[in-house]
Amino acid sequence: MNWKIDPQQIWADYILPWSTQIILAVVIFIVGRLLVRMITSTIAKGLQRANLDPILINFLSTVLSSTMTLLVIVFSLSQLGLDTTSLVALLGAAGLAVGLALKDSLSHFAAGVMLIVFRPFKLGDYVEVGGVAGSVDQITIFSTRLKTPDNKVVTVPNANVFGNTMVNYSAEEKRRVDMIVGISYGSDLLKAKALLNEIVAAHPLVLKDPEYKIAVSELADSSVNFVVRPWANAADYWTVKWELTETIKLRFDQEGIEIPFPQMDVHLHKTAQD
Repeated sequence: MNWKIDPQQIWADYILPWSTQIILAVVIFIVGRLLVRMITSTIAKGLQRANLDPILINFLSTVLSSTMTLLVIVFSLSQLGLDTTSLVALLGAAGLAVGLALKDSLSHFAAGVMLIVFRPFKLGDYVEVGGVAGSVDQITIFSTRLKTPDNKVVTVPNANVFGNTMVNYSAEEKRRVDMIVGISYGSDLLKAKALLNEIVAAHPLVLKDPEYKIAVSELADSSVNFVVRPWANAADYWTVKWELTETIKLRFDQEGIEIPFPQMDVHLHKTAQD
């Protein structure tokens, strides 16, 4: 049996249709990628004008670009006549498996997105999160990095940050310095109060508004306690606290005002022996 190959028929039945499909698939992919870049760039610029955090902008741009690129690949493959239904199902199953395997990481990821969107703190703020206090050094999708006052770097998973109480000491410009000053029961209470007012009013970093407060707060076991509550700029908080503490001790020593230490009086009663 003689087989006769007709080049024109092969060209018309196979080469031309497949070449056309391949060229169209390549064109769809190239044009699609260009459109993805244009759309991603336009959205990123719009988010920048909205003053969103750069970390969030990069994250959203990456997710958007990856999703649209995947759609472009599916459309290109469908142009070649391939059944993309099975491919989409396979990708969905793979995504589900990866999601289940990385559920803890995804919780950190979701918490990171919430931190970036709602911004309970920003870089440089002194905060207490996840049981750790320090200045915010870096915020990423999965973790927040803090630098402690003694220059240690602590990395806290974002789920531990967003899922717990957050205290931001730098959110407000002013902070109240809460101090307790005790004097002995034998010391002159009015003189001690006058000295405290003099010391606080003379400190250059204590704010005039809001006005500071000094009052007797407690008759404790070993001392009469004053609350001393001056206001200061957040950046001056520790300076005011430390300097006032030192000045109060020195002035009380000079003026004969005793700052007592905890003590207990023991009374012995002699009883008659049988």
